Amino acid sequence: MAKFLIEGGHNLKGEIYPQGAKNEALEVICATLLTADEVTMSNIPDILDVNNLINLLKNLGVKVNQNGKGCYSFCAKEINLNYLESNEFYKQCASLRGSVMLVGPLVARFGKAVIPKPGGDKIGRRRLDTHFIGIQKLGANFTYDSDQKLYKIETNGLQGTYMLLDEASVTGTANIVMTSVLAKGKTTIYNAACEPYIQQLCKMLNKMGAKIEGIGSNLLTIEGVDELHGCEHTVLPDMIEIGSFIGMAAMTKSEITIKNVCYDELGLIPDAFRKMGIQLERRGDDIYIPRQERYTIDTFIDGSIMHFSDAPWPGLTPDLLSVFLVVATQARGSVLIHQKMFESRLFFVDKLIDMGAQIILCDPHRATVIGLGNESMLRPANMSSPDIRAGIALLIAAMSANGTSTISNIEQIDRGYEDIDKRLNAIGARIMRIE
Repeated sequence: MAKFLIEGGHNLKGEIYPQGAKNEALEVICATLLTADEVTMSNIPDILDVNNLINLLKNLGVKVNQNGKGCYSFCAKEINLNYLESNEFYKQCASLRGSVMLVGPLVARFGKAVIPKPGGDKIGRRRLDTHFIGIQKLGANFTYDSDQKLYKIETNGLQGTYMLLDEASVTGTANIVMTSVLAKGKTTIYNAACEPYIQQLCKMLNKMGAKIEGIGSNLLTIEGVDELHGCEHTVLPDMIEIGSFIGMAAMTKSEITIKNVCYDELGLIPDAFRKMGIQLERRGDDIYIPRQERYTIDTFIDGSIMHFSDAPWPGLTPDLLSVFLVVATQARGSVLIHQKMFESRLFFVDKLIDMGAQIILCDPHRATVIGLGNESMLRPANMSSPDIRAGIALLIAAMSANGTSTISNIEQIDRGYEDIDKRLNAIGARIMRIE
């Protein structure tokens, strides 16, 4: 496996462009199965998870052409449904969490889908009940083979209905929306996720001929249509990477400009970093972060310790809490990080503690960080990346430490961040990739 060798203590300076949003790309690429016409997309990130999904679609029979950096066309006119029964398909899906979003389009257009229990980050239980209960309510039959760990879904016809989701699952909402656009009649989805990724998916589907109302809210109304057509779509910049760059600038005392961020789609992220004491300003559609020698975490109005917790959109995304936690280690002040959604995502803090961070892991969901500012710089360490988001947090920590650190299992980072070492080295980082 590859690893990063990071020489810490270097300031960054210059401009950096965020990649296309990983989470959106996985959704909209799956949606190309809903039509026999060509769908063209731009700003697709060149990362492992997305590339694996594209290869999976190719093996299903989708004609995929790359028309330039980040630009692809997809044509799902002829699909080999027999591939769904192959061992190669099972193996590909089992290593890719986003493969679960193939179910909705396959059931909607072809009446059947087979999916093994998907893989992805080891961050705790990630149940699929919301996906399958919603698709069942639309008229599909669902079975689970516990021996082979296979989900099988079939239908003789989908019918629109009302449903109240038990959780505002982003991928669950995406799957149910993609199923319902070709169902007969009206579907109403209450407690739907409304993240920008879902909004982008719904807007693309409407361009393809779907009839979706309520985009941006938690109440979606979908009038089924007989068929969808091709369209052109541009993926948003990745707000998780943008947040990672903001935290990185603060930790390394750097002056950088993050270009073309689609600022209005970032929700609470900029203000949450301001509460961490990080200065940043909007310049058009860019974010400028000045060099800061130190930053101090705010308190609540009554003087109590600041809390950061994840919540469904427009709340703070859980994918950034790992970054907030590592940034807090070099701040002045204390903060409680509450990761509500995933019970294993905070377990990487033992690596930060080894680097000298003052962190109390209260339980699997909560960690208290006592920031000592410049009084206690992080020490270099040898680490392994347990998941995508912890991986980037550990990279940020290593870049701020005095000395040379190593991070192994960087394939986890590559799953979500495009050429991260090359792009950061271009603005002053010292990261060496060792194969």
